[in-house]
Amino acid sequence: MSNEIEARLEALGLSLPDAPAPAANYVPYVLTGNTLYVSGQISAMDGELIKGKVGTDLTVEEGTAAAMACALSLLAQVKAALGGDLTRLKRVVKLVGFVNSLGNFTDQPKVINGASDLMVAVLGDKGRHARSAVSAAALPLGVAVEIEGIFEVE
Repeated sequence: MSNEIEARLEALGLSLPDAPAPAANYVPYVLTGNTLYVSGQISAMDGELIKGKVGTDLTVEEGTAAAMACALSLLAQVKAALGGDLTRLKRVVKLVGFVNSLGNFTDQPKVINGASDLMVAVLGDKGRHARSAVSAAALPLGVAVEIEGIFEVE
C-alpha cells in the first residue's frame, strides 16, 4: 500500500514534505491504540508559509491549494508516526480545518475541500472522512489554513 500511495502522489505530481517539527511545547502526533491524532498542520509549501485571509488576501482557489498543502503535511506526519510504513494507515477518520477569514466569508467548506479531495485522490475510499470546516479570525503566524487529523492505523 505504501508504494501505491507514493505512486498515486507521484501520478498527481505531488510528494510528501518532511514532517514538520513542532513549533512549541507539544508533539506532532499521539498514537494511542489504533488511533493516531495529528496536531494541526499549517499551510506551507516548499518551506514557505502560505499566509493571508482567504476571501480578502487570497482567493478561494488559493485557499484550497493551502488546504492541500496542509493535507500533505498531515500525511507526512502519519508516515513519520508509522515509522515510514504507510501500509499501516487504515483510514482517515476526521479532519478539522480552520480557515483564516473574515466574518462575512462563508466558503470554508470549499477551501477545506482541497484537503478532503487530496485524501481521497491519494488514498481512495480510505481517504473518505468526517470533517469540520470553520472560520478563524487569525491563525498562527498569519497562515491561511490549519488542519488537524485523526487516523485509524494498524
